[in-house]
Amino acid sequence: MIDDVATDSSTGGDKSRTSPSRRARRVRMTGKERREQLLDIGRALFADKGFEGTSVEEIAARAGVSKPVVYEHFGGKEGLYAVVVDREMRQLLDMVQGALTAGHPRELLEQAAFALLDYIDAYTDGFRILVRDSPVAQSTGTFASLISDIATQVEDILGLEFKARGFDPKLAPLYAQALVGMVALTGQWWLDVRKPKKAEVAAHLVNLCWHGLENLESKPRLIGHRKS
Repeated sequence: MIDDVATDSSTGGDKSRTSPSRRARRVRMTGKERREQLLDIGRALFADKGFEGTSVEEIAARAGVSKPVVYEHFGGKEGLYAVVVDREMRQLLDMVQGALTAGHPRELLEQAAFALLDYIDAYTDGFRILVRDSPVAQSTGTFASLISDIATQVEDILGLEFKARGFDPKLAPLYAQALVGMVALTGQWWLDVRKPKKAEVAAHLVNLCWHGLENLESKPRLIGHRKS
């Protein structure tokens, strides 16, 4: 299907307040092209303003279309947001899965840390969207469930390492969640500060993870008075 889509012919500046008088030039756009256009605009707005701060009116105005066009493609703001989040979650998971190649366990930790930092570097808007609390129930879950998926992969690696070191492999899930959570939270912090450099951040993360695991007690105990 090919539709007429109004576009703003001016350059530069915020186009969130596009007026009818500025929609002089119209181009023909296929349904698929328009859908991608709306996704790109929605992604940028959700990253900048969050779900609650973004309106269908602003999405439509930036795309140079009427509000019914947004509803036609996504059923509303919630539907558009759901597709954006799903795409970003799959992108991050694919990057982590692709980075985890065979190698020494420490190298695997480096690969996992770099994969997350690479995603933050290349898809900053996407990561900002993912770490916000999602107001929409997603078929693929939330950022927390995505981190859990990644931890499951790390769990398999830790399970083998635990067996080799004489630790209880049943505890691998706990340590996997702790390690991946640590990297994810550090990534959120680095998202804004961007210092030190990515490779240095990865090195420090792996340093803490690896040497913590290297000196792991098989049966850790509490040294304080509290026991439960």
